[in-house]
Parts: sequence; structure tokens; C-alpha cells
Amino acid sequence: MTTAVNDNQAKWQDFHEANPGVYRLIKHFTFQAIDAGLEHYGMQSVLERVRWHTDMATRNNDGFKINNNHAPFYARLFMNDYPQHAGFFRTRKQQGVAA
Repeated sequence: MTTAVNDNQAKWQDFHEANPGVYRLIKHFTFQAIDAGLEHYGMQSVLERVRWHTDMATRNNDGFKINNNHAPFYARLFMNDYPQHAGFFRTRKQQGVAA
């Protein structure tokens, strides 16, 4: 994994490594949205489905189960892993990353 450029990314990396099942569910629900014909979708909506399906069984040191701050990192990870779906999730400029 790359070096974190900010505190939110560092926390996400720790969470992601400790909870690999979360990303598997994110991919599953995202592909459901793609297969349904959606051109864009919100990662926050995907995370809410993951929360519901995991019954809050994930682990994190900061007290949150799946922190809302993780959404943009999962969105970028998905689009990086599946470049044919670049732009499916809309993201903003990332703090600490040069334009």
C-alpha cells in the first residue's frame, strides 16, 4: 500500500488491512449498482449497505466501526482496481496531494 498523505488516509489504511471483508462487500454492492445500469453512485450509500450486512462487526481503534471518512479512499481504491469504471464514484481533490 502507498504511504498515507494525511491522517484520514492512514486511519483508512489501518482499517482496510484489519477488515478485508469490507472491501469484498463494497465491490459486491458496487457491481450490483453497475449491473443495474447506474452510471454514478455514492460510496456513502455503499458503505451504509456494508454496515447493515456486517452488523457492525468490524474493528477500528478510533471507536468508529466504518468511519464515514473512509468513503473517498474506498471509492478511489475501487476505481483504481477497476479503471473501466473510473468516474463511477465522484471524488474531490484529496488533501495533501498535488494537483
